[in-house]
Amino acid sequence: MNRFIRNSGFYLILFLVVVGIVQFLNGGQEATVTPKYSDLRQELKDNNVADLTVKFDGYAYLVTGKYKEAVENDKTKNFSLYVPFDENVVKEIMAYSDQNGFSVEWKKMQGESIWLTFLTSIVPLAIMFILFFFLFNQAQGGGGKVMNFGKSRARLYNEEKKKVTFEDVAGADEEKQELVEVVEFLKDPRKFSAVGARIPKGVLLVGPPGTGKTLLARAVAGEAGVPFFSISGSDFVEMFVGVGASRVRDLFENAKKNAPCIIFIDEIDAVGRQRGAGLGGGHDEREQTLNQLLVEMDGFGGNEGIIIVAATNRADILDPALLRPGRFDRQITVDRPDVKGREAVLRVHARNKPLTKDVKLDVIAKRTTGFTGADLENLLNEAALLAARRNRKDISMPEVDDAIDRVIVGTEKRSRVISDREKRIVAYHEAGHTIVGYFLEHADMVHKVTIIPRGRAGGYVIMLPKEDRMLATKNELLDRVTGLLGGRVSEELFIGEIGTGAYSDFQQATNIVRSMIIEYGMSEKLGPMQFGTSQGQVFLGRDIGHEQNYSDQIAYEIDQEMHRFISESYERCKQLLTEHAKEVHLIAETLLEVETLELEQIKSLIETGKLDGLKKEGGEEGGNGSSESGEPTIDNVGDVRVRIQGKTEDPAPTAPVGDIPNDVPGGTASDRTNDPVVDAPQGTVSDTPGQADSADEGKDPNNGGGTPTV
Repeated sequence: MNRFIRNSGFYLILFLVVVGIVQFLNGGQEATVTPKYSDLRQELKDNNVADLTVKFDGYAYLVTGKYKEAVENDKTKNFSLYVPFDENVVKEIMAYSDQNGFSVEWKKMQGESIWLTFLTSIVPLAIMFILFFFLFNQAQGGGGKVMNFGKSRARLYNEEKKKVTFEDVAGADEEKQELVEVVEFLKDPRKFSAVGARIPKGVLLVGPPGTGKTLLARAVAGEAGVPFFSISGSDFVEMFVGVGASRVRDLFENAKKNAPCIIFIDEIDAVGRQRGAGLGGGHDEREQTLNQLLVEMDGFGGNEGIIIVAATNRADILDPALLRPGRFDRQITVDRPDVKGREAVLRVHARNKPLTKDVKLDVIAKRTTGFTGADLENLLNEAALLAARRNRKDISMPEVDDAIDRVIVGTEKRSRVISDREKRIVAYHEAGHTIVGYFLEHADMVHKVTIIPRGRAGGYVIMLPKEDRMLATKNELLDRVTGLLGGRVSEELFIGEIGTGAYSDFQQATNIVRSMIIEYGMSEKLGPMQFGTSQGQVFLGRDIGHEQNYSDQIAYEIDQEMHRFISESYERCKQLLTEHAKEVHLIAETLLEVETLELEQIKSLIETGKLDGLKKEGGEEGGNGSSESGEPTIDNVGDVRVRIQGKTEDPAPTAPVGDIPNDVPGGTASDRTNDPVVDAPQGTVSDTPGQADSADEGKDPNNGGGTPTV
């Protein structure tokens, strides 16, 4: 309420309400005309007056009344006029009253008319003056007030609110230790200064979305014990020229007054993008803001006692001057947690959730390879929602299993109407992926296969790597490409026609093969060379002038080599599925009957021809979560690309093919971290087409328009 009263809009509303009341009081009567007394006398003579009211205020008579018929051009019958005090007027009115038979009411003028006149004339002026005063006062005041464009919008951390500490951060032990040093220096600087050390002026947190960069900053705020200012990079720049630089200056002025302190800038890439990106090297407001930020961080004047903490998931686009030592001395990569980190994150988020004894967090951690902290929190929340929907008072493993599938692929849609023909296509497509993954030496082991529609997926396969991979060999990559083609080959061999379900299969296979040729030098014909430059985004002005560093003839040969790699893998896949046609039929027909198969059931079918641990249709999904062959790696292959692309056990953030990864400062990438093949998904989530729902009716020219493509 106090904030509302302080807002100038409150006074504007108050002004309008008062004016409305005044107008109502003043204009509550019907519209009237003001005739001359001679005109009124004529109407009295013509017997056109219905009634009269005469009020005397001691000096004059206020005569009001109503005509029987409106006079000429007048739109109302009501009239009102003042008549000077005269006894002859009174006698004349009485005579016409007796003659024409209308009533005359005599009244003494009431004193409230004086106040009404005062209210209608003086009070509105006073309100306008008060409103102007408050508007002027707000314009001169502190942050957040009218016309206060140049003031910083940084918020000072409030310790009274929910406090986040380093105990609430899990799965990032090394990253947390780096920030603990910053907090310790602020609490006890003598420990570091005794050995000649100086604390980093700036700390840049880099990593994919959802890995906990902002959470780490909040933990620093909770632990530091010094003033903590937080602001978003987008808060600096407005529509007015010079506002961004002014806000940067105001932010650091406030920080100097509260030193020692910490300034946290979230999503700094909004203001720290590399300069010169405009066509013709144009200068814009964002660059002016960045220039001011560079000066404040490490310019001619020092800012002792001020530590800058910033977060971004696009370090490759930041200006090099911002990343140099002296500004951001320390860059911390906050990556996706490994299996132990995921288990620790799950324990943090499970503290306030009632779990049954069958819920094993270590098992869940193995089944969620590549999940970020935000993904894991969402996973347990989905499990809790499912438990509440099923009227349970605790969360059991079936809810967790279903939640994993919901997060990866989407909501289960058993009610979707799918024809028997389409079910058969889905079953054989998924069976093709399953058999190739089972029999190829370097392919990933199938963990789960289902033809139950989820989200827009008609079916999907989850695969387990047979061993942890830090690097990928040429044979491993070719096996992966062969596995991606298994669905299409199976359709061709056993259905007799091909469909659009392999849209994303081909997309993934093409990306891997292109990387093998142009980035990893795995083509015998082209040799160990790299072609082209990797760039996450196209920046007008900086990249539009870059020339292709290889000839058109080389481009043609790259296309030929890509075609050869794909064709050889396709023929290899066709030969493999032909040799194991019996197993393909067995898997597909079993899927048509039970809809979902787990790892042990798949092994039993292929090795013995029998199905152990039969799972009835409509049963709980997700299995027991065992992972005896490694950690599941989930990919998006099929005609729907789900959002979990790139969830692998790779220590570097996943980057699209040809992109510079987010964790490499200054836009440079090593061969290891910019590995779109190792970073790329190792398993498959394939949705050979089911019945498209209303959301899928839009035709995609890339997939023939028959099946949905996200």
